Amino acid sequence: MRNLRKKQDPDVQRSLFGEILDWMLAPLLFVWPISIAFTHYFANSVASFPYDQSLREHVSAISRQIAFEKGVPHLALPGMAQVFLRSDEIDNVYFHLLDGKFELIAGDPELPPPLADSVVKKEHGEIHFRDDEYRGQALRVAYMYLFAGDDLAEPWVLIEVGETTEKRSQLANKIIASVILPQFVIIPLAVVLVWFGLSQGLRPLTRLRNRIEARREADLSPISLGRVPEELRPLTEAFNSMLARMQHNVDAQRRFIANAAHQMRTPLTGLKTQAQLAMRERDPAELRHALRQILTGVDRASHLVDQLLALARAEASGHSPQTLLPLDLDQLLREIVETWVVRALEKRIDLGYEPAGTVSILGNTFLLREMINNLLDNALRYTPAGGRVTARVVAQGDFALLEVEDSGSGISDDESHKVFDRFYRADGRSGEGSGLGLAIVREIAEVHQAAASLRPNTVDASGQEQPGCTARIVFPLHRAPSARLPLSEAVQSGFA
Repeated sequence: MRNLRKKQDPDVQRSLFGEILDWMLAPLLFVWPISIAFTHYFANSVASFPYDQSLREHVSAISRQIAFEKGVPHLALPGMAQVFLRSDEIDNVYFHLLDGKFELIAGDPELPPPLADSVVKKEHGEIHFRDDEYRGQALRVAYMYLFAGDDLAEPWVLIEVGETTEKRSQLANKIIASVILPQFVIIPLAVVLVWFGLSQGLRPLTRLRNRIEARREADLSPISLGRVPEELRPLTEAFNSMLARMQHNVDAQRRFIANAAHQMRTPLTGLKTQAQLAMRERDPAELRHALRQILTGVDRASHLVDQLLALARAEASGHSPQTLLPLDLDQLLREIVETWVVRALEKRIDLGYEPAGTVSILGNTFLLREMINNLLDNALRYTPAGGRVTARVVAQGDFALLEVEDSGSGISDDESHKVFDRFYRADGRSGEGSGLGLAIVREIAEVHQAAASLRPNTVDASGQEQPGCTARIVFPLHRAPSARLPLSEAVQSGFA
């Protein structure tokens, strides 16, 4: 019962070979009965033609033996001629002559005359045919109207010669057999040839399957398209695209493992050292100091793990389709800045926000929160006490600029591009950071088709030189595609 349900399941895909074979043979099996019907029809037509000619000659021969004397027809047909007319080993032949009142002149009285609605227009000397029935047998009748003169108003006689159809049926059956019987050999042969042709035609698919099965488990290189048929190229290209995505994911996992192993070794070693020192301490004050050091190390390790996970998520988002929905960037920035106020107060930093009104972009809220949090964390981390950090959104033309400006130690032009590399720390910076914050920012910016940059502050409106630097992300505004400028033009224009 379980197997029966499986066979009836419409979701179970059959063999491609069997599917193609069915679609090729099903029309053949459908057309074959139609061809038999046509063969039967044409065989009967072909078989009737010579015997109709024989009936035509009989009618013509009888018509030549009729003479009109004073409008009265007389048949001068010798007895031997009548015997010859009826001499047929298979079929029975009947004839008779009828006058204008359909009264018998000569011949077989039982031979049925034509029905009134089947009588054709009386034409002198024209022979016509009809199918009839006599004594329970099918009959083929040839008849002709013969007039005493050229005027159709003259007296006339009806000559009819009928013949049973046994010879016709036998000949038709022979013709049908001669056509149908070879098909019982040709059709199985055609099925075998079709099966062989499909087997040869599907060999490239089998070779492709064998090539895939023969690959090593760790081999994610693309499949060569050299011997792949044109019909299989889209499938192979899609498979290669999937392999490329898998290779990227594997590489990302390897990088994550390598980064985590490399970066976690130092803080874990430090925690282990601090714990060993704390175990040897007897002074409560020194013990508390060691515990504070351990707590600081745990915070750093926790922050590093969060950064590594965020970087892995950003990398995965950059190579997989993301749902970008319209959102207000200014409102999102305001909500995130509010969550950092307490942290800024603890460090005695003036954290500011400059409203800009509604600025709509297409984005992923989760990723954008991660990006803005990294920008604010980076700015607060490297801004000394008494400094300031300002976050703002500015709409310029077809672009939205997200800026986080700080009054920290600043950065040189040479290092402004390197800081987006992983684990890179600018010269003179403390070792509190993990070197991943701006790398995460760049990954998330690429997901949103945005451009990220970090530049030193120059001068303010009064012309005084300003310390610190400004992180800027340039987003395309949420407008019709035809109204947007390419991001490269924005970079050339100086926005990025």
